[in-house]
Amino acid sequence: MASGIFNQFKYNCLAGLVDLDGSGAHDIKVALLSSSYTFNADHSYWSDVSSYEVSGTGYTAGGQSLNNKSVTKDNANDKAVFDADDVTWSNSTITARYAVLYDNTLINKDLIACFDFGEDKSSSNGDFTIQWSANGILDIS
Repeated sequence: MASGIFNQFKYNCLAGLVDLDGSGAHDIKVALLSSSYTFNADHSYWSDVSSYEVSGTGYTAGGQSLNNKSVTKDNANDKAVFDADDVTWSNSTITARYAVLYDNTLINKDLIACFDFGEDKSSSNGDFTIQWSANGILDIS
């Protein structure tokens, strides 16, 4: 499995430590990882994956904060959805295979989820954009 939700996030949800919506004070970040990373649901903290983070022009270490976060309840389809604005690194020259979400507010920067692009994606002095699904970033049904 190349993409998935980290077990630490599952625990944090049940322990009441997660605050994903826009009204909360938690800084949810997305960072880019290289193809040398292998998803492991047991990874818990940013320090478990940070050595795989990409570097390059236009990319700041630690990634970028998500803007306009929202959590919605969909009773008709029996699910809840977390979403935020798409993310762009402008005028960048970077190559990445994965995007990882983490909670930058928690002391250990707890991991949330990992997304596999399916192959390396690159930008060359241009925009590197993550366009989240129209159905949201995370869908819990």
